Amino acid sequence: MFTDVDHQHMSRALALAAQGLFTTTPNPRVGAVVVREGQVVGEGWHRRAGQGHAEVLALAQAGELARGATVYVTLEPCSHFGRTPPCAQALIDAGVSRVVAAMEDPNPAVNGRGLAMLRDAGIDVRCGLLSQQAAELNIGFVSRMTRGLPWVRLKLAASLDGRTALHDGRSQWITGAAARADGHHWRARACAILTGIGTVRDDDPRLTVREVATDRQPLRVLVDSRLAVDPHARLLQGGALVVCAVDDPARARELQDRGCELLSLPGPGGKVDLPALMRELARRGVNELHVEAGFKLNGSLVREGCVDELLVYLAPSLIGDAAGMFDLPEPPDLEAREHLAFHAVDRVGDDLRVLARWNRGLA
Repeated sequence: MFTDVDHQHMSRALALAAQGLFTTTPNPRVGAVVVREGQVVGEGWHRRAGQGHAEVLALAQAGELARGATVYVTLEPCSHFGRTPPCAQALIDAGVSRVVAAMEDPNPAVNGRGLAMLRDAGIDVRCGLLSQQAAELNIGFVSRMTRGLPWVRLKLAASLDGRTALHDGRSQWITGAAARADGHHWRARACAILTGIGTVRDDDPRLTVREVATDRQPLRVLVDSRLAVDPHARLLQGGALVVCAVDDPARARELQDRGCELLSLPGPGGKVDLPALMRELARRGVNELHVEAGFKLNGSLVREGCVDELLVYLAPSLIGDAAGMFDLPEPPDLEAREHLAFHAVDRVGDDLRVLARWNRGLA
C-alpha cells in the first residue's frame, strides 16, 4: 500500500512535527510535506495554537506547485473551523491529487471527517503510514481526546536499590548531570508539571525548564490539601495552580495575591481528589502531565490509577535504608502487584533511563 518513497516523506513529516514538541500545547504536533514529481516543494510544521497549521504552511511554501502534488501529513487534516480555517478545505482548494495521513484525528470534532472531505473532492486518500510513531508523538493529545485525561508521566531519580532520598528529605543529587538535563527535556514537552507539598517543603524546587531552549514554561501544579505551602516558596514565583481540599479564604487570598490560582477538589480523608484533578487538567487542555513528587503523592497517584508511565533514572549506586519510590501497601500475593511493561531502556551519561508503562488502552 505504501512505497519506500512514501515512508521517506512521512518520516520527514514526523521529524518536522517533532520541532513543535515544546510549543504546540494544547494542539497536537503536526508536520506536513508536499511532493510533486518526486521533489519536495513545500514543508511545514505547527508551532503553537492560533498559528498556521502544518498543511497550510507547507502549501504556502509550495505555491502553484501544490497542484497535482502528494501531501504527507502526520495527522488527519482538520475539517472544522477553530482558531484557523479547516486544512482539508485548504488542500482541496490547492488542487492536490493525493493525501497520505499517518493517523486519523482522535478529536471528536474531526475523527475521519477531514479524510472524508478529501475523498468526496476526488482526492486519493491513504491513512495509516507510520501511525504508531505519529500516535507516540501526540500521546497526550490522543489521551485527552479519547479518555478525557492527560497522559501522566511520573519521573523518578533513584539508586539501584530503589531509594530516592534520605529520610530527612535530601535527594540532591542521586543521578548525574546528563540525567538531570534529560529530565528537563521531558519537563519541556509537558503541558503541566505537578508536585506535592512534601517536595516543596523539602527541596523548595522551581520546577521550571532550564536545561533546554524553550520560550514556553509548563503550568506548575501543587497538590497541597491543607494549604500549608510557604507563600514565598520558589514554585509559586510567577504563579501556579494550587489544589487543595480545604476552604480557607484568608489563606487563599494570600496565595492569590502572589499570582496563584486556587482550586478546591476535596476527596476522601481530607485529601485532594486526584482523579477529579486529572479530569480538570484535561478540561484545561493539558495533554501531557509531568509529575515530580515524593513517595507519598507518587503512591497515591498510582493507587488511584492516575499514572500512565514511569520515567525512571537509575544511578549505579546503593543508598540503603532510605526513602523509596512509592508509598504503596504490600499486595496480598505477587499476582496482585502493579504490572507494567518496559517501553524503552537507554543509557544517559552514567545512569539508565527506563520508561515503563501501564496498559491504559493507548500506546
